[in-house]
Amino acid sequence: MEELDSEPTVTLIPGVNSKKKQMCFDWGPGEMLVCETSFNKKEKSETVPGCPFIYIIRKDIDVYSQILRKLFNESHGIFVGLQRIEEELTGKSRKAQLPCFLSLQDAPCSCCMSFHFCRLVRVSKNYRSVIRACMEEMHQAAIAAKDPASGRQFSSQVSILSAMELIWNLCEILFIEVAPAGPLLLHLLDWVRLHVCEVDSLLADVLGSENPSKHESFWNLVTILVLQGRLDEARQMLSKEADVSPTSAGMCRILGDLMRTMPVLSPGNTQTLTELELKWQHWHEECERHLQDGTFASSPHLESLCKIMLGDEAALLEQKELLNNWYHFLVTRLLYSHPTVKPIDLHFYAQSSLDLFLGGESSPEPLDNILMAAFEFDIHQVIKECSIALSNWWFVAHLTDLLDHCKLLQSHNLYFGSNMREFLLLEYASGLFAHHRPSRLSSDCCSLWQLGVDYFDYCPELGRVSLELHIERIPLSTEQKALKVLRICEQRQMTEQVRSICKILAMKAVRNNRLGSALSWSIRAKDAAFATLVSDRFLRDYCERGCFSDLDLIDNLGPAMMLSDRLTFLGKYREFHRFYGEKRFCDAASLLLSLMTSQIAPRCFWVTLLTDALPLLEQKQVIFTTEQTYELMRCLEDLASGRPVRGEPGAQRLQEDIENTKLEMLRLALARNLARAIIKEGSLEGS
Repeated sequence: MEELDSEPTVTLIPGVNSKKKQMCFDWGPGEMLVCETSFNKKEKSETVPGCPFIYIIRKDIDVYSQILRKLFNESHGIFVGLQRIEEELTGKSRKAQLPCFLSLQDAPCSCCMSFHFCRLVRVSKNYRSVIRACMEEMHQAAIAAKDPASGRQFSSQVSILSAMELIWNLCEILFIEVAPAGPLLLHLLDWVRLHVCEVDSLLADVLGSENPSKHESFWNLVTILVLQGRLDEARQMLSKEADVSPTSAGMCRILGDLMRTMPVLSPGNTQTLTELELKWQHWHEECERHLQDGTFASSPHLESLCKIMLGDEAALLEQKELLNNWYHFLVTRLLYSHPTVKPIDLHFYAQSSLDLFLGGESSPEPLDNILMAAFEFDIHQVIKECSIALSNWWFVAHLTDLLDHCKLLQSHNLYFGSNMREFLLLEYASGLFAHHRPSRLSSDCCSLWQLGVDYFDYCPELGRVSLELHIERIPLSTEQKALKVLRICEQRQMTEQVRSICKILAMKAVRNNRLGSALSWSIRAKDAAFATLVSDRFLRDYCERGCFSDLDLIDNLGPAMMLSDRLTFLGKYREFHRFYGEKRFCDAASLLLSLMTSQIAPRCFWVTLLTDALPLLEQKQVIFTTEQTYELMRCLEDLASGRPVRGEPGAQRLQEDIENTKLEMLRLALARNLARAIIKEGSLEGS
């Protein structure tokens, strides 16, 4: 995984000529910006119109495909389910629901391990079903495409998905199911039949004709059925030929009997491999005897079928067009020559089949190299070749994770501190986080970055650090999206990220003059400085408008008001207004005086507080005691001695006159209240 075997492919950007002009580029987390520059080190640059565009090159363009997003979403659920299965088995999350009892101290028994193995096979099949469903939808999209370019793009994706399923299916057979000799060939036959499926449409076409045996593709169909080991269907087709051609009826019957008696190891059969080999040897000798006796000499088609059933390589290679590919040739060759092939011998037959099929006329394709590595049981080479050949990390990340759960990658660690599974999952999750912007065709709720969170969660070494770095780059374009990000951070106790997000949202709310929201976010961030700033804005708005906004929030601050002195003052000042509105004048007076004497009220707000005291001073009932009145008078004189406190230097004379008038009114009201309080308190003492 450390080095590439070949140079990476060159990406051509339309409209950019890198030979004539030097390029300027800048890397980003998931993309790169490229543009031309006017710099030329060989010749003097001339002022000529250049490329007016900045090109964005994305490395994981597949995440922007509507259909492939379904693949990512569906496979995410399978991935998470697989991790939970592992947690159950190891007892990390809860007691496993297995056929026998497992305590946390006991090692899993063979019964449980067998059950776990079956679940891993089922998980693999679920992954393949998701790939196939996506491939079928992509195929329908290619058929319905309105322009040729889109049709070609969809068809290309179909080919890629088909190759992915082909590779995954083979890895499932060889690495996960670990089929032994005998059942191995049955699995490989199913593998070929699943991925060479043109025969089914051809079969329907031939059987739908008036006279199937006279159909131009009749013998091609029978040959393909034999090549795929579908001998029962081949016999049925030969019976149709026998019905209309009396001269070949005997030969069709004999060949049909050979097909019927061919020994095959069925899943429920209890016969041993030795017994199968003996029966197959007798059957093979009988086929060879009929061929040497010239039983089918008068019918080239039937003679060719007999040679195929004998495993004749020359006869098989004559059917190259019907075989389509070398691995179909390999499985057919094994079926009729080595039906009990052992897994350890597969790579010898695979290599020779590839060489025979290509015949030196062409070199192997990337898919051929991947399949060959699988037949050699070289898991790491399979993953390496897939990483180079495929356009995104989805396939290798999920396949590697599954193989790791099968305990097949335990010995392979990478030199930079993370194992192969974690490295590939981190790369895939990083690609998902590049999809944090909403698509034109979908809302933000369909963005794939939320899936990437779970992949980071299951990377024990570097997952949390990577998640913290990526989640900070998500643009908080809407409050709904911000709440999603915030919830993710809070669930994982990412304190710094929670604080940062709340600060960003608080700042946005302040810029939009949404003070209630800003205060709520600053409290959630536990940011005392910003809470003080927002509280000042609330007080300033009150001075300008004479009333508070967002009363529900201020009335229910609770312990949060202790975050800062200014926030405490805001909450208590609102409480003063509530007391006054409820005509609890004594409580209101005591609270107002405590706000001024405790020094938590901003000095610029003292005039407002003293002005709020005027209605209480003018009440018929004496509210403020003598001592409280003296305290108010002291505050008033402290305020007057420290003026000017409001406005900027050079404030208008009119504003100063208004302030002076307020101060004089307060002095007069305080003097009258002092006199009333002294009389009241004196009369109470006399009585």
